Amino acid sequence: MFKTILFIFLSINTLNAQAQKISEQEKQIVTDTIQKKDDTHDFKFKQLIIPTVLIGYGIIGIESDQLKLFNTEIKEEVNENIDEKITIDDFLLYLPAASVYGLNAIGIKGKHNLKDRTIILGTSYLLMSVSVLSLKSITKVERPDGSGNNSFPSGHTATAFAGAEFLWQEYKDVSVWYGISGYIVAVGTGAFRIYNDKHWLTDVAAGAGIGILSTKVAYWINPWIQDKIFKSKEKNSMSTIAPFYNGKQFGIGLLKQF
Repeated sequence: MFKTILFIFLSINTLNAQAQKISEQEKQIVTDTIQKKDDTHDFKFKQLIIPTVLIGYGIIGIESDQLKLFNTEIKEEVNENIDEKITIDDFLLYLPAASVYGLNAIGIKGKHNLKDRTIILGTSYLLMSVSVLSLKSITKVERPDGSGNNSFPSGHTATAFAGAEFLWQEYKDVSVWYGISGYIVAVGTGAFRIYNDKHWLTDVAAGAGIGILSTKVAYWINPWIQDKIFKSKEKNSMSTIAPFYNGKQFGIGLLKQF
């Protein structure tokens, strides 16, 4: 009898130890998941490397005779092989960002809910728009086709890369291929801007860097924005920030519902 009771006691303790071990593992998984989700808002210097290089290349190209010559050579090479312009870049620029909402709509969830991701995208577009429009008015670089003096940087490319980085941040932990596909579309947008004789290579490079950096900054400052601007005292109130583009100008709208 005593041996039977001892055996049951030891068995129960063994099961408790195993249950505790499993519970600790589950807690660690939850903790790792939370940390992974919060990682998008953590500032890291290494994330500045690629956008800084791209923006720097574009800015140097404004005055560098060698880079200007390279721009001209690319333009001439492209013009020699152009049979007909393809304006698909006017639609591609929004595809990466729209994909985030499309994936959520079919049940593939990203890192943030509708409100939070819209605030992040709106912040990114606001930062990107201000940067692009300011530089266009300051630099006054002539477009390759001579249609205007607002070539630098490429707004289409900046929009596409801002969306691509947005798609990457929301879905890189689900599958890296979502983010990669977004960047493929963004690169295609920039390539078509050159193909259609609307931008120089330096314009496209700078636009890509600005787009990427704008979205990264939007994620970094999002906790502060959520706390200071969109923090609601009433449960039924809701604030939404949404970007818009009318074909010539970028803008952003704020909707607050009580």
